[in-house]
Amino acid sequence: MVKYRWTSADMPAMDGRTVMVTGANGGVGAATAAAFTRAGAHVVLAVRDTQRGQAAARAMGGSTEVRELDLADLSSIRAFAQSWSNPLDILINNAGVAGLAGSATKDGFDLQFGTNHLGHFTLTNLLLPHLTDRVITVASGAHKSGTIHFDDLALRTRRYGFAASYGQSKLANLLFTLELERRLQQAGSTVRSLAAHPGYAATSLGTKGQPKSLVAAANLAGRVFAQTSEQGALPSLFAATQDLPGASYIGPDGRGELRGSPTLVGRSAAASDPTLARRLWEVSEELTGTGFGLDRH
Repeated sequence: MVKYRWTSADMPAMDGRTVMVTGANGGVGAATAAAFTRAGAHVVLAVRDTQRGQAAARAMGGSTEVRELDLADLSSIRAFAQSWSNPLDILINNAGVAGLAGSATKDGFDLQFGTNHLGHFTLTNLLLPHLTDRVITVASGAHKSGTIHFDDLALRTRRYGFAASYGQSKLANLLFTLELERRLQQAGSTVRSLAAHPGYAATSLGTKGQPKSLVAAANLAGRVFAQTSEQGALPSLFAATQDLPGASYIGPDGRGELRGSPTLVGRSAAASDPTLARRLWEVSEELTGTGFGLDRH
């Protein structure tokens, strides 16, 4: 039995604060949103499926609102950001997709890279003028096997692999966190950029479209080895509420970072490379037509 030294019960009071969580209609995202509502925050569930979002909001209670957001569609992201006019204390870039080999976003990007990185890149920059505290981007231990294929980000000219695509998108999350923090500091902003990963949490991520036998095996492994969604949410909650340096990366402290209490964790050399981070940022600006959110203000 793993003993959690820090839990959501240790969060400070969040009364009067507004938190936005992408992908908050299930799994770790819903658990993250629910913890914020229990702490007194007003929570915005930014979700693609608003019916599921409404059901999740009813289940968690507290002060919530549900807004439609499709991170695989740049026009949806822009419309969402244009409709937002209030101060926003914390943005949790939680939503993500895994699997679905060869699938693309509405703008033609690889679905995993386009949703997990480019979608959140665009959303964050468009919301930056409203942000007052911090941005938490959810990465993964899978970043350690990732490589940014600048010559083929959609992985069309090489053999497509789920792990290669997912690892690339998660490495991109950490490089985005790093370069965003650098730019925030350069701009004299008090907003901080941090990253977190949930460890091995029992969710449905990566099971869509997979054979039933594989899904069954994944579910069995999850019941035996994984954390709950509530436990998987702890790194994001810790990163969002504790006094941590910008660009910090939070994950479970257990062996292999699969489960355990949230703590500062390491990252790959590639994920720590400021030159690589800046190059990815510049490419992401070109692909999305979105620049650093504070340059316009």
